[in-house]
Amino acid sequence: MEYKVRFVDPAKNYRLIKKEIDAAYFKAMSKGDLIMRDQLKSFEKNLARFVGVKYAIGTNSGYDALHISVQCAGVGPGDEVIVPAHTFVATASAVVNAGAKPVMVDVGTDYNIDVNKIEKAITKRTKAIIPVHLNGRMSDMDAVMKIAGKYKLKVIEDACQSLGASFKGRRAGSIGMTGCWSFYPFKILGGYGDGGAITTNDPKVARMATLLRWNGEDRETGAYHYHGYTCLLDNLQAAFLDIKLKHLPNWIKRRRQIAEMYENGLQDIDGLGLPHFADSRFRDVFQNYVIRYKKRDDLLAYLKNNGVECLVHWRKPYYSYKALQLRDTGFPETESISKEVISLPMNVEIDDRQVRYVISTIKKYFNK
Repeated sequence: MEYKVRFVDPAKNYRLIKKEIDAAYFKAMSKGDLIMRDQLKSFEKNLARFVGVKYAIGTNSGYDALHISVQCAGVGPGDEVIVPAHTFVATASAVVNAGAKPVMVDVGTDYNIDVNKIEKAITKRTKAIIPVHLNGRMSDMDAVMKIAGKYKLKVIEDACQSLGASFKGRRAGSIGMTGCWSFYPFKILGGYGDGGAITTNDPKVARMATLLRWNGEDRETGAYHYHGYTCLLDNLQAAFLDIKLKHLPNWIKRRRQIAEMYENGLQDIDGLGLPHFADSRFRDVFQNYVIRYKKRDDLLAYLKNNGVECLVHWRKPYYSYKALQLRDTGFPETESISKEVISLPMNVEIDDRQVRYVISTIKKYFNK
């Protein structure tokens, strides 16, 4: 169907910066810069600076960033890693594919891991914690790092949805051993295809990740150091992402403006939960603008029928799929979230008129 308001509009976003993107394309293609050239090095340098760390390592996807980080943490068969019950399956899959066991912890009302429940999940086999900074909001990293220090655990930040978010002035991906990033097209910094990155301050981790992403090979010497992978960020994608990174601060400002419009327009509706949490330590970037409502499917259908494209993350918790062979020990908040959440259109391509249309459509639903 033709939507009046798209959830995201990559084509319109491209038109906003077409001249810059086209110039980057022709520069790379005219030189034949396809694999691990200056464009990748430039993007890695600029991403590290933006996040506030010493190193950034481009990967093929957010999953690859997670998987490599798990290995850099020394996680392997027999180990356990704490992960949230409410997240994309890739967080747990990265642990499973390293031969370890993901141990799930329920989340709080802000959709991030409930830090008050982490210690109960720790055993002698626990090796790491992966807090997920979901929807553009960071986890409580003071609490996570305190627990990690107490039990000598590695911390891997799954920051795939929170580039630019901060906690007490420190940006996502700069606090744990590594930060993991996704540049999937729907992300706050999306490529024209998939992509990802790892950020870290640890030179040994940076070195290991750099080798693992390219078959374990040192490209300068030709020596092999690991059985690695082929999951390097494409040079052309890096060129595009480097252009978009320059625009990201202004795009984050626009997302916060849209979030404020949603809040002002929807805050008086009884029974509708909004993603605004009173805690000055956090500075959110609103990767997703997630609302909660008990009759979610009814509201979702109304929005769709009136031309508003929305998404649901996620209708069914990943641990409930039998094929994944994960243990459901009871996660009431995750279960409620799965039944109640809707992600409204949130992107820099939509204008104020479209935002007002979304608000008025929701109000009409509640007034009907």
